[in-house]
Formats: sequence, structure tokens, C-alpha cells
Amino acid sequence: MNHKIESTFLSNKTKRLVFVPFAFVLFYLVSFLLDPYAEFWQEYSNRSFWKLLAEWTTSLIFCFLVSEASIFIHAHLNRSLPWTDRPLKRLLVEALCNMIAVMFIIFLNIIFILCIEKEDLSAPSSEDIKNLMQWGVVSTMISFMIIAINTGSYLVNNWKNSEMKVTQHKLREAELRQASVEAQLNSLKLQLDPHFIFNSLSILSELILEDQQLGYEYSERFSKVYRFLLVNSKKNTISLEEELKFLDSYIFLIKYRIGSGISFEIDVATDSKAFYLPPLTLQLLIENAIKHNSTNKNSPLAIKVYTKEAQVLVIENSLSLIENQNLRSFGIGLPNIMNRFKLLKGKPPEIVKTDSTYKVIIHLMDYEQ
Repeated sequence: MNHKIESTFLSNKTKRLVFVPFAFVLFYLVSFLLDPYAEFWQEYSNRSFWKLLAEWTTSLIFCFLVSEASIFIHAHLNRSLPWTDRPLKRLLVEALCNMIAVMFIIFLNIIFILCIEKEDLSAPSSEDIKNLMQWGVVSTMISFMIIAINTGSYLVNNWKNSEMKVTQHKLREAELRQASVEAQLNSLKLQLDPHFIFNSLSILSELILEDQQLGYEYSERFSKVYRFLLVNSKKNTISLEEELKFLDSYIFLIKYRIGSGISFEIDVATDSKAFYLPPLTLQLLIENAIKHNSTNKNSPLAIKVYTKEAQVLVIENSLSLIENQNLRSFGIGLPNIMNRFKLLKGKPPEIVKTDSTYKVIIHLMDYEQ
């Protein structure tokens, strides 16, 4: 399992360069406090400038190696053994790895002392051994201080990122609920619209008198529309296949209400029906088209629903705008659809207008949300 690497305080190169001089000062300070009367400090001021410079350079390199080794171990363990998986094991492994790294660096320093600073390879004096032991203690302290800084920074960053993700998730959920509520209110308006109910029932009464079979079918379609609105308006997404089944019943009612003043053409590829979109998308767009355009038998409103590609659905209608209306007035339908696609991380619908047609291009989503 891959884990995202979180940045820490010492991940920044500038901060690391600042930290090395701090470790250098700490190295000498702790060494002095451990044994201020050591021979090393008594003779320290009598050394020549070049010897002091050589020692400082060596100590600085030593501090740099200890710091970088600790940072490298920390970064590597973040990938292979994150704190969030097994914190106790991580602490023990990181501490052990750092102690091994410090011992190895001290060993290199011993080799340097024996081979470079001494003219012979005789055994080191007790003072040299004492100094090296102090170096080991101080180096281990520096290493564990780096562990503490990196670990604290790592955990704080993880906590901040987790809190931000939770906050963003809650905000997105709240916005999505708001958009869903708007869609439900819109569907409720349709359910409670007295004109829609009156017209539907009037047509049903006429059909029952003229053709009982057709009246029965009309009542079935009427109930399907309401059942769909009650069940699916609360969902975030539904399949295009489900939406088209609803649309079939909805179109059936509209045709008998408006008559020859409107025509529909549905041409959707089979493989597109498995993709998803917010519920009531097609109904809201068709409702907008009917609301803003005239519907009469001499110049019927032509509405087409078709696919250009597997995940590209087009809802197109002819333009015959009602007087004193324009395309700036979309009602609550199109803004609601735009907002829901945005909250669902889908590609927003595109609007293409010509002198004779108005198109809304829907980019279907490939998974349910």
C-alpha cells in the first residue's frame, strides 16, 4: 500500500541548512556541560587558528552527516512504516536505526582520527576514548532531537490535513444536501402544481370516456412519474437508463397535454445508458424548454435527446421564444443542474446556442455517487 509522504519541518532544505549550525553549537555546548574540566577544553584556547578551523570543519561535517542520516531514515520509514500503522514499532525501529547510523558515523570519525590526525596508528588515549564517548552521547541526542522535531511536525501536519479533509468533506456534503433539497423542492413543485395536476386529471377523464385502455395507460404513466419523483429525487445520481424510463412516462403525459405542439426524438446509444447523472436532469431541461418556447401545431417545439459519444448526452430544442422572454431566465432548473454536477465533481454541462436551436451538453459520470 502506498502512503502519501507528508512534508515535515526538516523536509525544507533551507531549514535543514539552518538546523546544521544549530546542531553544531549544541554539539559543543553539551560536550562542555558533560565535562567542563576535561583536558580538551583546558588546551582549547591554546590551539592555532588552523587547527581550530580544521576541527570546526570536521565537527560541522559530522553534525551534517548525523542530521542527514536521521532525516533520511525518517523519510524512508514514512513510506515503509508510517506512524499511523504501528506507532510503537515505528518508534523503536527509528530509534534503533538512528543509533546504528550514529555508531557508524562515529566509527568513520575514529578512522579519520587514527589515519589523518595521528602520525602513527597507535591505540587512542583514554582522553580520545572519552571524547569519542562524549561525541556518541551528543550525536545520539542530536539524532533523537531530529526524530522529535520531524515526528512532531509530521503528526501535526497529518492532523491539520485530516482536519482540512474532514472540513472540506462536511462542506461538500452540506452543499450537496442543499442542491438535493433544491431538486426535491423543484420536483415537489411539479407534484403540487395545480395546473399540472388539473390538466393531467382532465386529460385522464377524457381518455377514460373515449378509450378506457388508453386511459388506463395514461394513469399508469402518471403514477410512474410521481413514484419516480418520490423515490429518486433524493439520490445524488441515477443511471441514464433509469432517467430515460422516467422520461418516457413524462413525455407520454406531455404529449397528451400539449398535443401536436411538441415533438420528441430520443436516440441514446445502449452503452451510454450505464453511465450516471443527477436525477431529474432531463425533466428539468425539457421543462425549461417548454416554459420558454411556444408550443403550437403550426410551429411545434422540437426536442431531441441523443448521444454524441458514450459519455456525452445532448438535449436540444428548437427556438421559438415566447414574447418578453429570453434565455437569461433559466428558472431554478439549469443552475441547479450546474451546481449538482459541480458538487459531484463532474464536468459541468455546456450550453450551445444558435439562431434556431438551444443545446445543453451533459457529460455523464462513470460511477454512482
